[in-house]
Amino acid sequence: MARDIHDIERDLERTRGQLASTLDELADRTNPSTLADNAKNQAQDWLQDETVQKVFAGIGIGIAALIGIKVYNGRKRKHELKELQKLLSRR
Repeated sequence: MARDIHDIERDLERTRGQLASTLDELADRTNPSTLADNAKNQAQDWLQDETVQKVFAGIGIGIAALIGIKVYNGRKRKHELKELQKLLSRR
């Protein structure tokens, strides 16, 4: 059964409309500012995750501990060198 020319034209118009809508949506999704906004929102959501915050807090505490150990060892070594210099100067 052959289709009526009007049915074919309506189908073509509907398909064109759907294609135009799809192209507009693709253009919007690939817009650099939209991509940047989406990445920013994802990063903010990720950083607000309680588990991520706990991991960062642990990393911060670990770094602070390492810096404290380094400072302590530096002062200890400096003190030991001064003691050694005093012993050597007495000879």
